[in-house]
Amino acid sequence: MAFNRLPVNNSFLRTSSPLTLSIVAVSIVLAVWTGFISCVSGCLYLNTGPLQPLLLTEAFPDTGMQAVAAGQFWRLLTPIFIHFSLLHIAFNMLWMWQLGGPFERRLGYVELCSFVVVVGVLSNIAQYYFNPDAPFGGMSGVVYALLGYFWMQGRFNPRFGMALHKPIVIMMLIWFVICWAGLVGNIANMAHTAGLLIGVLWGYISARVPHP
Repeated sequence: MAFNRLPVNNSFLRTSSPLTLSIVAVSIVLAVWTGFISCVSGCLYLNTGPLQPLLLTEAFPDTGMQAVAAGQFWRLLTPIFIHFSLLHIAFNMLWMWQLGGPFERRLGYVELCSFVVVVGVLSNIAQYYFNPDAPFGGMSGVVYALLGYFWMQGRFNPRFGMALHKPIVIMMLIWFVICWAGLVGNIANMAHTAGLLIGVLWGYISARVPHP
C-alpha cells in the first residue's frame, strides 16, 4: 500500500471505486483495440490510424488545436487514455488504482471526475504547447497530480485520514527528475510537471479548506 492511515473517523469511507475502475478499463480496452499489446516486448508501437481522432498534436493533419477549434473538444482530454507500450500502461494503471481509488472512496466519484478532467485537460495543453509536433499520451499527468494532492493533504490536513509513505513521494520525485534528464526516452515531461503542480495546489487549498 502507498498510504499511512492517520487517526480519523473513517465511517464515511465508501468501499467501491467505480470511476477509477472505469478509467482503468477504458485505458486497457483502448490499448488492446489499437494493437500495441501484441508487442510482447513492450515496444513503442503506435497504430496511429485508430488513435488519430484522440490525439492532440501537430504531427498529423487535423489533430492539433485547429481540430479543437473546429469543435473536436474531446482532444483536450482523450490523450490521457492513450498508452504506447505495455510497461507504460502497466505503470500508469497501477498508480491510478493505488491513488485514484482512495481519492474516489474518500471524496466521491464526482470530485474524482472533476479532478481528472481539469488535470487531464490542463496537462495535455501544457504538453502540446511545450512540444506541439510530438504525439503524446498517458495517465501520468493525472497520476502525478494525485501524488501531489495526497502529499499536501498528508502534510497539512491530518483529518483527511491518509498520507503517502515518504519513500513513495521520494521515489516518484526521483522518477520525475530521471524523466526530465532524458534517461528513459521520449516522455511527456511537461504533462508530468503541470499535473504535479496542479495536484500540489489543489491538495494544499483543499487541506486548508477541508471537506466536511
